Amino acid sequence: MTYLCKNQMNFNLSAMKRIFLLLCLTVSCTLVSQADDSPLRLGVAGITHGHLGEVVRRMNRGDFVIVGVAEPRDDYRAKNDLTRRLDASLFYADLEQMLDERKPEVVVAYGSIYDHLAVVEACAPRGIHVMVEKPLAVNEKAARRMARLAEKYGIHVLTNYETTWYSTNQHARELIDEGKIGTPLRINIYDGHEGPKEIGCSPMFLEWLTDPVLNGGGAVIDFGCYGANLATWLLHGQQPKSVYAVLKTHKPDVYPKVDDDATIVVEYPGCTVQIMASWCWPKGRKDMYVYGSRGSVFQLTPTRMETRMEGRDSGPFDAPQLQPPYDDSFRFLRAVVRGEITLPPYDLSSLENNLMVVRILDAARRSARTGRPVKF
Repeated sequence: MTYLCKNQMNFNLSAMKRIFLLLCLTVSCTLVSQADDSPLRLGVAGITHGHLGEVVRRMNRGDFVIVGVAEPRDDYRAKNDLTRRLDASLFYADLEQMLDERKPEVVVAYGSIYDHLAVVEACAPRGIHVMVEKPLAVNEKAARRMARLAEKYGIHVLTNYETTWYSTNQHARELIDEGKIGTPLRINIYDGHEGPKEIGCSPMFLEWLTDPVLNGGGAVIDFGCYGANLATWLLHGQQPKSVYAVLKTHKPDVYPKVDDDATIVVEYPGCTVQIMASWCWPKGRKDMYVYGSRGSVFQLTPTRMETRMEGRDSGPFDAPQLQPPYDDSFRFLRAVVRGEITLPPYDLSSLENNLMVVRILDAARRSARTGRPVKF
């Protein structure tokens, strides 16, 4: 009798375990099936940035819906790239009113770099995530304030760079991390174009882009940030030993208040990074060259690159295509906010990476003023 009771008890326990596991699986499947696949509720803060077109081109894709737009200037608010596409009731002069009435999940900032701090100050206490256009802030003090607010209120503060979505940059990182070119010894990064006025940027964009307070500088900020961002990512968040910079204004009649050409040398323990940022190139460029102890990786365009590994040159080839949500800033933003993916340390969009970027740019401006390297 005892033997039978034990067997029966074991059978009952086993059956109960199976039922429990089945219930867990059912609940898990239900949660997955009920995952929030609705469009991201997006607010827009400012409309003066030329990159606002990135929002416009993606509006009908379905992964986000614009629920409100805040722009303080009446004339800009009345006529911009979004006015023909959105109902007039969605436009606000006051950011906080827009946040309280429209309740976005995320705000994307398309005003001046100086305004980024005010956007985070308004959004963070309301638990609203933020994505700003590069760079994160005009100086380290503002950047650290933004980071403290993000930590205190548990929000994401991402920084968007065009070069984050280049398949060549992502493949270059993979090859470097796999040791295919040995240890990186030198990284040369070129970014810029003929100049914002020369390429036809709008007057409302130029108004702050060429202002040393609202933008923090000229080409050193506008394009120097790309190189600092990529170098910090490729070198896994290493802190530089020093930063030395030379800033020039070759076109004082066009850009009298800011530099239009910047050369930044960032010295790391085992690697030297040269960032060449300019509004004086004869054509637009965003290319990068990584030289290692056993080979090299050249990122030529968003999709084309070449390598030298094991003594052989590859010739130009197409990098592997990026897969969603890692191929687009808004797909990526939605995946981060909805908790579908987690940002790796010092990711290109991450707060810790972009705090380092601002530190490097601050050091570059100080170095240019003094003519001496700035030690970290």
